[in-house]
Amino acid sequence: MGLRAYIIKRTLYSIALLFLVITLNFAIFMLMPGGPIARLANPSRLRDPVAIEAQMRYFGLLDPPHVRYLRYVQNMLTFQFGYSFRSQAPIVEEIGSRLSTTFTLVITAEVIAIVMGLVFGVIASYKRGRFFDIFSSLVSLITTSLPVFWVGMVLLLIFSYNLHWFPGAHSFPQDWILPGRWPSNFLVELAFRLRHLFLPATTLVIITAGFYLLLTRASMMEVLAEDYLVTAKAKGLSTTKVLFKHAFKNASLPLITQIAISFGFMLSGATVTETVFSYPGLGLWIWQSIEYNDYPALQAIFFLIAICVIIANFIADITYGLVDPRIKYE
Repeated sequence: MGLRAYIIKRTLYSIALLFLVITLNFAIFMLMPGGPIARLANPSRLRDPVAIEAQMRYFGLLDPPHVRYLRYVQNMLTFQFGYSFRSQAPIVEEIGSRLSTTFTLVITAEVIAIVMGLVFGVIASYKRGRFFDIFSSLVSLITTSLPVFWVGMVLLLIFSYNLHWFPGAHSFPQDWILPGRWPSNFLVELAFRLRHLFLPATTLVIITAGFYLLLTRASMMEVLAEDYLVTAKAKGLSTTKVLFKHAFKNASLPLITQIAISFGFMLSGATVTETVFSYPGLGLWIWQSIEYNDYPALQAIFFLIAICVIIANFIADITYGLVDPRIKYE
């Protein structure tokens, strides 16, 4: 099967998978208890049954299931996600206002963790059994086992509460929201945002870099004993070229899969990290939506996450053949 036929096949498969995700997403949230009325129908808010019925009609909860499903599919495919139960604002606006904040945090931390993990993993595999290999593997096992919230709280305690080097919450100083306080100098704004970004990004790097190191080390160990690497060394190629140009290329397939999955789940943000640091991204928004049973918001974000994961896996499948010519598209 050629590349073009494979792309068509994978595209059709991805479309079918997308509709399956939409159906499961609808069924799961429809069967879950609670909703906006459970929050509103109490003596302090809604007492009148007529008012309760009006609210249910407003959210479309009185329509038959098949009508709600068809409307749901249409809305998902056209990115018309409706209104949030919690804020009653358009969900598209809620997501858009937090998207850049989450991307800044997750992409920054993920890129740093990937680079550190890949480089140190290659070095650890080359120095197998030596001090660097043992030490880096031990540190990686420890950091990947630590709870995310604990790492964040420790960093807050040390660098924010005790040393006062970095702020402990938000993505920018909160007094900027006052009239006339927002800085007009871009460099000043960037400096303050980086200070607010440092602790949550460091938390994510600590948690994820070790995993990439261990995965890179394990992948490299499988190819370092291959005959073509011995031949490359015998031809006089430098150790750096042998490791990074020849060995790493053939050991990169599991890494491509993991990186694709990581970026596919990017929209979910760093839910625990953003909650610990009150970082106003999609992760914190998801947590707040869970607390409030804000099902339309959760349906929308889970749908977008599913799209990102499907696209990321599609790109990874195509990349396999470009990285390793031995792989045939089937």
